[in-house]
Amino acid sequence: MQRLLKDHFFSSISSTNRNFLGLHRDNLPSALSLASSESRIALKPTRIFLYRSGIRSKGGNNLRARCFSGSNFKYKWEMSVGLVKGLWESIQWAFLANPPTWESAIFANAIIFLVAAQLLRAGLTGAGIAHAFALAVLTWRAFSGQGLFLVAIFFTMGTAATKLKIKQKEVEGTAEKRKGRRGPSSVWGSASAGIFCALFAIAGYGGPSFSSVWKLAFVASFCTKLSDTMSSEIGKAYGKTTYLVTTLQIVPRGTEGAVSVEGTTAGLVASVFLSGAAYALNQVDGQGAIVCVIASQLANLFESFLGASLQGRSGYEWLNNDVVNILNTAVGAALSILSRSLMS
Repeated sequence: MQRLLKDHFFSSISSTNRNFLGLHRDNLPSALSLASSESRIALKPTRIFLYRSGIRSKGGNNLRARCFSGSNFKYKWEMSVGLVKGLWESIQWAFLANPPTWESAIFANAIIFLVAAQLLRAGLTGAGIAHAFALAVLTWRAFSGQGLFLVAIFFTMGTAATKLKIKQKEVEGTAEKRKGRRGPSSVWGSASAGIFCALFAIAGYGGPSFSSVWKLAFVASFCTKLSDTMSSEIGKAYGKTTYLVTTLQIVPRGTEGAVSVEGTTAGLVASVFLSGAAYALNQVDGQGAIVCVIASQLANLFESFLGASLQGRSGYEWLNNDVVNILNTAVGAALSILSRSLMS
């Protein structure tokens, strides 16, 4: 049996390679037994691959060979093709997994954040990006890629509006800090209501019949925040006359609780656009899209009254912009749930 194995192994190596290795039929076992422990020999019917070139001949001379029978390039090519194919299959799995898993959500978002790194740096600080990644994974796990795509639309439009006429806003003292790059507190303030909806959806709270309600509230929360951001930033950039919502008194642009025709119109259009995108992505039905628009406008009106009457007042120092954003988006989400309950 040993003789047969030796004959098969010896005959599978070309004569050129036998001479190069110094292998002969009689000394084949001893030559192989002297192979370095750091070497690994892969035997195939027509070729041998030596890894790390650690094999030694009977005389002790170190033989440095990469590949025998001239197939090194072919092997490397096959390895490269296999890696590319495996990577592509992994990407397909991450983006098409239905329902999404935690693993697919993490992998898909890692790719997205890597590709969109420049855009993310334009609107977020380093810490903000890290927190946004965690929120993105939760969103993907709960509402798949369509849900995250809505968040991407919200982020892109909000960042663009924040950067609009940034120098004018800085001169007037109404610009966001850090050139409009938002940190973790802003990320959580904008997305906290939506994330609670995502967590409830993942946990299956309310049963399968309630999953569409959490999705509706999720969309409504981001419609509310986008409408608020667009109203504020467009109003600060282009608002000709701003009125305090509680008294309709004319006040400077950027005053808490102030509204303008230009800003309010931009906020309404943004809410309609995002709810329409949600409808196109099958996140909400037609009725749900209308509910999201109405809920967002009512929530923003509540936010304006809150800003005009309480924010910045003595005893309410804790009521900063981030807390107001949390309350604003929570009201938008709650109103959408209430509206759906009344309609059903």
